Amino acid sequence: MAAGSPTPIDTDLLRSWPLPRPGGDKSDRGTVLVVGGARQTPGAVLLAAETALRVGAGKVQVATASETAAALAVALPEAFVQALPVLHNGELAVAGADRVVELAEKADVVLLGSGLGDPECADLFLTQVVPRLDSLVVLDALGTAFLTGRLDGLGHLSGRALLTPNLTETAAMLERSEEEVGNDQLGAARAVAEATGAAVLSGGETSYVVEPHGDSWSCSAGAPGLATAGSGDVKAGAVAGLLARGATPEQAAAWGAWAHATAGERLARERPGFLARDVLREIPLELNRAEEPDGSS
Repeated sequence: MAAGSPTPIDTDLLRSWPLPRPGGDKSDRGTVLVVGGARQTPGAVLLAAETALRVGAGKVQVATASETAAALAVALPEAFVQALPVLHNGELAVAGADRVVELAEKADVVLLGSGLGDPECADLFLTQVVPRLDSLVVLDALGTAFLTGRLDGLGHLSGRALLTPNLTETAAMLERSEEEVGNDQLGAARAVAEATGAAVLSGGETSYVVEPHGDSWSCSAGAPGLATAGSGDVKAGAVAGLLARGATPEQAAAWGAWAHATAGERLARERPGFLARDVLREIPLELNRAEEPDGSS
């Protein structure tokens, strides 16, 4: 595996690596299925789903806890929302797995993990879902719990997967200490990519994008305010939406990481005290600035 220095992500790099242009019809721009959200955390899937739409996905579907599904459908009228059964603690129940797989058969991208709160429950649920998927897959947050102890669990997807873990989730997948992963974030991301065969967008003070064969990119932009509740859900939704538009996993990760980070920088200058919902509205503007040669960078 190559282990050279990562290529910095900036507007010059992104303009040399243009995103697929969204088609005129919503069906041409792909369908994203967002699966997650325990009873107590419906906002996570709302943030991810809305971001996917705003970056250009044609359609978004959400499969989430039955108690919050109706409210979420009202909050995001552009989405199809499927209610799933939950356990007594509010986490998604295995009984809903078949319905998720059924929905996934007609989706281009499946984003799993946003808002799940219990690693054991997430693992049980995803074990009944992930091996049956045949689309592009994004595992975010506790969606990565599926890979702890089974780093080969995405082999059937043949490189059609992207992981967006933070340091804690990376440490859990590798069964290492968080301190060890934090001391070599890039090395840990490379280890996950090599073991899983998936592209990795690692969270941290610097974001690293690593693809399984060793190529890597880094994004050091960002603002302290991005370390806020829901920020990771926004980033995961952005990369899922870009995948739906036709980007490759590493391309979606690089563009998503950069747009998320620069949106935070802009908000820190203009609107201190911003929330994750503010970031998702800025991301399309940052994408436009990078895509347009005369745009402000």
